[in-house]
Amino acid sequence: MATVRITFSELGKRFGSRIVLRGLSGELRPHCVVAVTGPNGSGKSTLLNLLAGVMRPSSGTVAYLRGDRPVPRHRWHGLLGVAAPDMAVYEELTALENLRFFARLRGLAHTDGELARLLGQLGLASRDVRRPVATFSSGMKQRVKLAQAVVHEPAVLLLDEPSSNLDEEGHATIAALVARFRGRAALAIATNDPREMAWGDERIHLGN
Repeated sequence: MATVRITFSELGKRFGSRIVLRGLSGELRPHCVVAVTGPNGSGKSTLLNLLAGVMRPSSGTVAYLRGDRPVPRHRWHGLLGVAAPDMAVYEELTALENLRFFARLRGLAHTDGELARLLGQLGLASRDVRRPVATFSSGMKQRVKLAQAVVHEPAVLLLDEPSSNLDEEGHATIAALVARFRGRAALAIATNDPREMAWGDERIHLGN
């Protein structure tokens, strides 16, 4: 299957009279991690939301391409994995039940063993996968968010502050995840963490 890339041209976003992004052009493609940097409020999360199709741009275009063929917008979601601080997990469910739910939404038939294995690879202890997420620390919740982002082996992976709330071991887990998807997915990371910036082969810096 052909890999997927994202192109964006003269991209802009306005909220009322406030211009957040203006005239951005670039590309996400496999083998080239893009680090999106800039001060808080500069539009890092907004850019990722535009690339994910969650927001519509005020100006410019975003296109998903498989080979040289455009992917219809309604099919972007199936190609995409996103982990972001404002994403929610179902706190009344266990980690395993959360991941099972997200997998089934995507039409996947993973066994509980396969899902538990993925949660383990992202640093969640086996004794915790059947605990309600409401009992989790913020770092443990972050691992569940990351698991749902990659459960379907996405062709596009957008990570917004992926090491947020994680310790050094968690940071190493994210580094391994980025290394695993570097060659197979179009990958962008929005971050102000110098360690995460170092993963980027290219950088988009927003703000002054």
